Amino acid sequence: MTAQRSALEGGRWHFNHGPIDIVAEAHGDAVEVAVAHEHAWRRFATVLDELVAELPLLRQPVRDACPLRSPIARRMWQACAPFRASFITPMAAVAGAVAQELIACYQRSGIERAWINNGGDIALHLAPGQSARVGLFADLARFDLRERGPLTTDGQFELRAEMPVRGVATSGWRGRSFSLGIADSVTVLAATAAEADAAATVIANAVDVQDPGIHRRPANECKDDSDLGDIPVTVDVEALAPAQVQRALAAGVARAETLRRAGAIAGAMLVCQGQWRLVEPLSSASSGVSALPMQPQAAAVGSVFA
Repeated sequence: MTAQRSALEGGRWHFNHGPIDIVAEAHGDAVEVAVAHEHAWRRFATVLDELVAELPLLRQPVRDACPLRSPIARRMWQACAPFRASFITPMAAVAGAVAQELIACYQRSGIERAWINNGGDIALHLAPGQSARVGLFADLARFDLRERGPLTTDGQFELRAEMPVRGVATSGWRGRSFSLGIADSVTVLAATAAEADAAATVIANAVDVQDPGIHRRPANECKDDSDLGDIPVTVDVEALAPAQVQRALAAGVARAETLRRAGAIAGAMLVCQGQWRLVEPLSSASSGVSALPMQPQAAAVGSVFA
């Protein structure tokens, strides 16, 4: 198994290596963009082997001292360390940490805007005066790969260079990773993609309530090498009473607000069974976050728009 790359429409690139799927896009001087893409590709080709070499440690709960050596693995640990009072492994930040590693290749003169989309977890580079829009998709259960044409999003928001956000990540029980909660999606804005990834995991886990309509199984019965071991993870959620959904969202909002006040995140969007809650930045006017006038019941699937 070797890393592969292919050119996409609009000057984008698709990088793939085993479970890692990256879409990279950049704008600016054509030569500098080409050089940055090449640097990103060369770095990407080494990422999976680097992570596999430390995989046993990456699947262990985060403790007081970091035992990891590679830069991506250490970034994963550092993003999860603030949450080590509860069970969390560095794998909670793997997608964001990889995206963050690759975006560094684009942080160079001549690159106006760039983003690395790793399965919906996004790292951005924005030169002064630049901005990017991120598309929001509320519920992956509605996503159909057979549909042709542009993806219809539930909403969008804009990120501007002056705001202290360079990472966007989404977590929820319908995603490709396991969740302890029942959120359809939780999208987090943070200073880095790794920090957004870890925080989205934690907040999504907090969106929960006791109800017989929520079905869970031990993680290692769903995937035998899961880093969560025998911890029960959500495998199905029946239609819940609206009041139950409200309670679950309230629990998630409380966790998100705590993180926001601590400066760990800039904002978050929480979605569960047609209901949504927005945790806005402490100062929306100065942060640069602007929700666009679309249906706000949304969470990022990871599409970035110019």
